Amino acid sequence: MTSTSYAVSIPQILDGDFDAAGVRDYLVRAEELGFEGAWTSEQTVGGAAMLAPLELLSWAAACTGRLRLGVAVIVSSLHDPLHLAAAATSVDRLSHGRLDLGVGSGGDFRPFAAFGVARETFIASYTEGIDLMKAAWADDPTVTFHGRFREVEGVSIPLKPVQRPHPPLWFGGGAPKALARAVRLGDGFMGAGSSTTAHFRGAAATIRDELARQGRDAAGFRIGKRVYVAVDDDPARARRRADEGLDRIYGALTARFGDVAVTGTPEQVADGIAEVVAAGAQTVLLNPLGHDVAADREQVERLHADVLPRLR
Repeated sequence: MTSTSYAVSIPQILDGDFDAAGVRDYLVRAEELGFEGAWTSEQTVGGAAMLAPLELLSWAAACTGRLRLGVAVIVSSLHDPLHLAAAATSVDRLSHGRLDLGVGSGGDFRPFAAFGVARETFIASYTEGIDLMKAAWADDPTVTFHGRFREVEGVSIPLKPVQRPHPPLWFGGGAPKALARAVRLGDGFMGAGSSTTAHFRGAAATIRDELARQGRDAAGFRIGKRVYVAVDDDPARARRRADEGLDRIYGALTARFGDVAVTGTPEQVADGIAEVVAAGAQTVLLNPLGHDVAADREQVERLHADVLPRLR
């Protein structure tokens, strides 16, 4: 039976200057407390003033020695595959092989024209881009690739990731075709924080069905979920914290999601996380909804001291 691992998100939203000392202490403490990893997310355009994920992970690599460093997810349909592969290789090298790379297509509501991407063919371009990144990571330092959207003829890419054949690829998404694609092309699935536990339960079941249908070993594919959390002895105050935190990230979009955050007393939060685990999460990415780095650090301390012991 696969054991459950717990990771934390890295504070990523800037409301002023970057609190380098605070984020460094946050990461060091997360490592001391035994969390498995520290993850970022991506919001290139949107309402949140959010640091870019791989750049922040490269900085985090210098502050840590054991934590897995992940991003869930980069909307890779909006990125050039060779540039993204090179950036991921750099983070993997700088961290001595600790990168987990999450990718997703992003859905058809994205502003594709702003990125020079055709809305009509973005899924096909996205999947081809994954194949090209894998070619760039392969052992051969000379890459040739003939695709529908990209022609690469004998280009030199000598720098390869530490992790072979490439850093673990986690996929996002929720539609059945996206979940089948995750199993076909990836090493893991990370449910979005903006999805409910009930929605995640359905996605995890579909993933398990796809693993069997495609003949993949389930032991080689990990299922995770980002969980927005707010712990407080006063449940009403925890709910307000969560609402304010989600609004910082998503703004007006928050109203679409429903009740996605796990909030309340330590007992209530433990119960909510236990439901996520029962729904199929093998990796739980705990995303505190604080208003600054110090508040997130306080939440991580409470999660470790008061919540996680109730789950063991």
